[in-house]
Amino acid sequence: MRAHEAGALHGQVGDRGPAWLRRPDDVNELVEHLWSTHVSKVDGVLTVAGESAAELAEEFGTPLYVVDEDDFRRRARAFRDSFESADVYYAGKAFLCVATARWIAEEGLNLDVCTGGELAVALRAEFPPARIGLHGNNKSEAELRRALEVGVGRIIVDSLDEIDLLASLATELDTTARVMVRVTAGVEAHTHEYISTSHEDQKFGFSIAGGQALEAVRRIIAADGLKLCGLHSHIGSQIFVTDGFEVAARRVLRLHAEIERELGVTLPELDLGGGFGIAYTTQDDPRSPQDLAREITKIVDDECAALDIGVPKLSIEPGRAIAGPAGFTLYTVGTAKAVDLDGGSQRRYVSVDGGMSDNIRTALYSADYSCTLASRTSEAPAVLSRVVGKHCESGDIVVKDEYLPADIERGDLIAVPGTGAYCRSLANNYNHVPRAAVVAVRDGEARLVLRRETEDDLLALDVV
Repeated sequence: MRAHEAGALHGQVGDRGPAWLRRPDDVNELVEHLWSTHVSKVDGVLTVAGESAAELAEEFGTPLYVVDEDDFRRRARAFRDSFESADVYYAGKAFLCVATARWIAEEGLNLDVCTGGELAVALRAEFPPARIGLHGNNKSEAELRRALEVGVGRIIVDSLDEIDLLASLATELDTTARVMVRVTAGVEAHTHEYISTSHEDQKFGFSIAGGQALEAVRRIIAADGLKLCGLHSHIGSQIFVTDGFEVAARRVLRLHAEIERELGVTLPELDLGGGFGIAYTTQDDPRSPQDLAREITKIVDDECAALDIGVPKLSIEPGRAIAGPAGFTLYTVGTAKAVDLDGGSQRRYVSVDGGMSDNIRTALYSADYSCTLASRTSEAPAVLSRVVGKHCESGDIVVKDEYLPADIERGDLIAVPGTGAYCRSLANNYNHVPRAAVVAVRDGEARLVLRRETEDDLLALDVV
């Protein structure tokens, strides 16, 4: 790959995609495992649960996040049922609004939040506070106070300062805070550096190797108003194999056994986090909840047997694996053009009406996505294309490489699968672009769950 001043993405030759990308036999066909259960094509038009992309675009506009509600619920139930002896916490940071919080509550899952804002959404949805866990490496006094006042079920502590502050607040409010200790197990997950969260040199948790985790446990045991429930580990995101969980579980359970034997404290719970991967493109091969449950449960059982300790109550925290495949983003094409490159090759750019304001993951993580023409059938040949956004930024890329029909033109609709997680959550107003709406589709009916921002919304923050 040649170096390029605008970044590695722009150094790839335009008429050759990555090694894993294959030219499709039929550019109109869907790669089914990338889409939610109720998505199909009818006469070339993308349809979800009885609603066509054209109808959705006409009624709600584009860009538009579309959520297959039954698919979201089905994935939530699959984790709940597969991990039948564990507590399943939906990681709200993946995508949270009042509607999804209610779906999660109705499907019997718990909810993990990591800011006061996410907690506010959960409370607005009347999510039972006792089934909420509060995360965060820098929780404010106001966030901790509110969590205690509403009766949040557990707080995952991340620093000695937080332990002291939480103990003080619990005493002041005459309550007891159930806490877990976030530990870093020194595991390098096979994922992007920014979403790998259990190696030693990062902001989350207490190091096991350095003795900080044990010191945190001692601090909690000695404090009034705090009840230690267990240890918490999270090794990263978009992970496809369980070997990292095995190493993490082994190291965390060794600390668990040391605490119980040397400090005489029973730890009834163990949380191994989430980070389970999904299929964004044909190169991804995610594990089913059933496989994950079987392997992770066996890992914990075997290690507890080796350490001669009781098996703690397991918790996991899927977010992306529930929300991600259940959603896609619908765009309208504005322009399509071929750009001549060095060596006689070309790159075809298809510009859409969204971009890094509604999906920053490509720019942030160099994430790969797929896409399809969503509004018609095309008889034109498949051409390697790059789908880009409307923002004033050369890195504003939505889909780095995908085969699209050669006759893509202004007004066509393009749909990008796998955007149900970490797209609306990371959405922004770069270039003062209002954030897109979210619709949920179920049984042939589409309803708005988050409205589109307007220019008035943007201007409302200006103090004149």
